[in-house]
Parts: sequence; structure tokens; C-alpha cells
Amino acid sequence: QVQLTESGGGLVQGGGSLRLSCAASGRTFSRYAMGWFRQAPGKERECVASISWSGSTVYADSVKGRFTISRDNTKNTVYLQMNSLKPEETAVYYCAASLGPSYPLKPDYWGQGTQVTVSS
Repeated sequence: QVQLTESGGGLVQGGGSLRLSCAASGRTFSRYAMGWFRQAPGKERECVASISWSGSTVYADSVKGRFTISRDNTKNTVYLQMNSLKPEETAVYYCAASLGPSYPLKPDYWGQGTQVTVSS
């Protein structure tokens, strides 16, 4: 069992940056592939970035070059650095964990989500 707690969301102007964090409970965090998803109102949830237990990363085309996913297995934490944010990226961002491959990530566990609002 893994519990995931996101933090770092908020309101930012277009072109700005935010860093999301996701703290995981449990002693087996390093075994999990991790990912960040987002869901905007009226849209399907989509994976924006994932990272394997060894640190290999995959990004959605829409965020390549602007978002960076990373993990610190000593702190049981995964991060999402988001730069050059766009208003259309306003969404609830979710952290997810999977014992399967990092791509495509099929989560076994979800966080509660954190709201990111990008103003124009």
C-alpha cells in the first residue's frame, strides 16, 4: 500500500513556473514507477510525465522541453518542475505510482490531486 500526497499547486501567471512535489509513504518507493497526470474540466485525465525506478523519463509531446520530472528515492518524493506554463494547462495535477512499467504508466495508486491555475 502506498499513499501519495501532492503539494506545490497554486495560481501562477502565464509564462511562470511551479514545482509540484509528491511524497509517498512506505518503504518500497524505489520499486515504483511514478508519474504526473492532469485533468482539466471537461477533459480526460492525461499523463504528462513518468519516471522509472531507475530514472528513465517519458514526457507528453505538449510539455517536452518545459516540464521536468525527477525523483529522490532517499526522500520518497517525486517532483514535477513546470516552466513556461500556459493558461490551457490549468488543471488538477495528480501524482501516481505503478509497479508496472513507466510507459505507458498504469497507476496502482493515486494522490488526491493539487490544483494548478495559470492566468492569462
